[in-house]
Amino acid sequence: MRVALLDPPSFTVPYDHELASALARRGHDVTLLASPFAFGNVPEPAGYRREEVFLPLSSRLVRRAPRSRLRHLLKGLEYAPSAARLVRRVRALRPDVVHVQWLGAARLDIHWLRRLVGRYPLVLTAHDVVPRQERNMQAWGEVLAGADRVVVHSNRARERLVALGVAPERLVRIPHAVFDAAAPERPERPSGATLLFFGLIREYKGLAELIEALPAIARRIPGARLVVAGDPVDPVEPLRRRASELGVVDRIDWRLGFLADEEIAPLMRDSTLVVLPYRQIDSSGVLATALGHGRPVVVSDVGALPDPVHDFGAGRVVPPNDPGSLAEACAELLADGTALDRAFEGAQAARRTLTWEAAAAEHERVYEEVAR
Repeated sequence: MRVALLDPPSFTVPYDHELASALARRGHDVTLLASPFAFGNVPEPAGYRREEVFLPLSSRLVRRAPRSRLRHLLKGLEYAPSAARLVRRVRALRPDVVHVQWLGAARLDIHWLRRLVGRYPLVLTAHDVVPRQERNMQAWGEVLAGADRVVVHSNRARERLVALGVAPERLVRIPHAVFDAAAPERPERPSGATLLFFGLIREYKGLAELIEALPAIARRIPGARLVVAGDPVDPVEPLRRRASELGVVDRIDWRLGFLADEEIAPLMRDSTLVVLPYRQIDSSGVLATALGHGRPVVVSDVGALPDPVHDFGAGRVVPPNDPGSLAEACAELLADGTALDRAFEGAQAARRTLTWEAAAAEHERVYEEVAR
């Protein structure tokens, strides 16, 4: 089957690569249409083709400053020609299925997407169930209506889309597979008392709540420390000041900047728990990475985060925006070796089950349905 996999903004390079590779291993002819990744190198395609047809100039010209205002201006100038090029390339591929992974802005992308709806069987993965910006909501409704199938990662996401009017028979739940390519065959059992907050630093990811919880954790676990590793999209200076006010500034190791793939495995290996105190999210590559490296997790009860924790016993689930519950859960796992062992075994079970081969098989069934 010829599959055109579309991620025009290159939002989820690791996800695109793993899914495309797994589909190729199952014998499918996969072409990934994307943009140059502005934050580092991309994995070498394994059995599929990657073509950077979207925003090729702006992504390359400002690679040293990918969050600069100049890049946004260049993207605006380059957008229309890129959209036209993307549609032409899809048509030239004559795919059996078009699978859209991400849209940069639904209110803009709906214009080129309309040129594909009805011409090809169309699958959409709703990594974010609804857009973060309200101005994209109306167009997002049209996007959902135009897709033959919508893939979600959790039952909670499925319920939200049904509430938005998407027919249940057009929704398919495929859990987010884990990222473990660089991990050893069996990760070592976690030890010590190191909490890891990993990934893009955004306000909605709740790092503020974790810093508020840190004094209570430290009272129960004197050796507790926190590693904050990731690219600060939102300012971190207010968080640093708050850590100083709370007297925990010396317990936090700030490793700011985009992390290359080879830096992730040592971070995971040296951590005891990976903490995701998010205020809102639908699915998370950070969680997939933590489980893929066999790390127990403490997550907020939002989006798809609780599913693998409940399904496999991989850690603890706490209410969002609740530093007290967050502190209790982290301290419990750090203090109780038996509980930590159970969470570690749960992460291992998730790692064995949530494979890309399983995800590719589920996607294959969806493709066959829409192609018929």
